[in-house]
Amino acid sequence: MSDEPQSGSEQPLMAHLLELRARLLRIVYGVLLIFIPLSFFAKQLYALLAKPMLRLLPAGSSMIATEVASPFFAPIKLAAVVAFMAAMPWVLWQIWAFVAPGLYKSEKRLVAPLMASSTVLFYGGVAFAYFLVLPMVFHFMVTVAPQGVAVMTDISKYLDFVLTIFIAFGFAFETPVALVLIVKTGFVTPKQLAANRQYVLVGAFVVGAIFTPPDVVSQIMLAVPVYLLFELGIIAARILVPGTDAVDEQRSEQA
Repeated sequence: MSDEPQSGSEQPLMAHLLELRARLLRIVYGVLLIFIPLSFFAKQLYALLAKPMLRLLPAGSSMIATEVASPFFAPIKLAAVVAFMAAMPWVLWQIWAFVAPGLYKSEKRLVAPLMASSTVLFYGGVAFAYFLVLPMVFHFMVTVAPQGVAVMTDISKYLDFVLTIFIAFGFAFETPVALVLIVKTGFVTPKQLAANRQYVLVGAFVVGAIFTPPDVVSQIMLAVPVYLLFELGIIAARILVPGTDAVDEQRSEQA
């Protein structure tokens, strides 16, 4: 008799766990489906990634490999990261399919565009870092090298450095999505966000100093977009979550 209520209470949890397992496996299969063909072009991918640095090195200079296995593992690691980034829409769709049954209709209408915009913004942040930030950062680093010092970057350390920049800018460009979610949960209103612009501006430069190399150029190039995206997030929150400023005004009047 005691087993019946336990099985009845554990069945929903077990169903959720099985569903989660199935979604995770689909994510893995999707990433592998892209990674396997990309692995055959790993060297070409790394050559493309190294272009912002190689074009600034003196004639005859090149990157170096200080570890025995790094000529193999660095390009393969890059192919794996590119595969995951390329599969991001599929990954987000699986996450959405898992959480959607527990959402209200109003939340479903909000989550779908947010997931799509978050993907586009992340790609935009990575593209911004590759085409604008990296050339300026590498130009700064090459020009400040002391006379007589040959700039010869290790391929593994270069990859880690560039991926850090990509992740920093990719997530920084998610600022509008984060603000909409915060406003939707009721923790803050767009009016309150707008009233704290000066603190956000200072915080953007602090974030730039933490997550970028120790040069002024990359810090500014991260801080300025973050602040502009903050302003965009306020506008998006007012459009996607209407009525929040009115509620804030009612609370202030009652107080």
